[in-house]
Amino acid sequence: MKTENSILQWLLDSDVSIQYQTYRDLLGEERPELRKRIETEGWGVKYLSKRNANGHWGLSFYQPKWTSTHYTLLDLRNLEINPQCKPIVETMRMILQNEKGQDGGINPSGTVNSSDLCINGMALNYGAYFKSDEEDLKSVVDFIIDHQMPDGGFNCRINRSGARHSSLHTTLAVCEGITEYTRNGYCYRLPELQKAELESREFMLQHRLFKSDKSGEIIDSRFTRLPYPSRWRYDNLRALDYFRLAGVNYDSRMDDAIEILQKKQRKDGKWPLQAKHPGRSHFEMEKAVEASKWNTLRVMRMFKHFGIK
Repeated sequence: MKTENSILQWLLDSDVSIQYQTYRDLLGEERPELRKRIETEGWGVKYLSKRNANGHWGLSFYQPKWTSTHYTLLDLRNLEINPQCKPIVETMRMILQNEKGQDGGINPSGTVNSSDLCINGMALNYGAYFKSDEEDLKSVVDFIIDHQMPDGGFNCRINRSGARHSSLHTTLAVCEGITEYTRNGYCYRLPELQKAELESREFMLQHRLFKSDKSGEIIDSRFTRLPYPSRWRYDNLRALDYFRLAGVNYDSRMDDAIEILQKKQRKDGKWPLQAKHPGRSHFEMEKAVEASKWNTLRVMRMFKHFGIK
């Protein structure tokens, strides 16, 4: 208990976004005054200060990684900044008006006609979080539903180079988007989206979150690491935190992924930031190899949801 209390205090002596989520997810206290402060201090205001006069971050909607508008909005959504933050709402409206392709999906490319499912799953996530107009999200919803694969999941290659099997990367991004869409009260084609989400969850669980459904071997060792931010890449902790947010009950097929996380816990009770996805960033929230408040918070709230001691 003493160690747990010291970890909670360590989390509360942190950026206001960590404080807000710690109070809500670990202590069961909603602190709206903390959420409001994310706009004006710490990491939240740092991200907001990087916004250009044209409403974008970086060079454009998707360039460069990870300082583009797309990934900055995803970071701001994960900080859980006020969803009605005026400059973000303005940028979201601009994206949904100007960044769509012929197929209705968000498509920042001027040369590729087919939109990318990973981008659209992430865009539905932050677009719904920032309470975009449902009318503006309809074509994104249509695009996602039209590209579900027979095995229940999604793969961003299906409408490009072709794919026969779903991708965990794409499937998780789409599931996160559907959950956020549902949580924010949108109705357009909601039953179809929820059906797709249920089938996609089953796809992930059939793979025990990170293993081949045929051989049982680990698909990619990077799935077992602890990066943050996750960007577009799949990992076990991101998947388990999604299941928590979606209110999914514990399933024994999560055991292998949970066991790996338990083994990664440090002697001081915290979890590390094991790696970072290479690319330019606005600033460092945490340093690789050191104890990570983001990862510790995410593991602890996921364990709490599933009743893991």
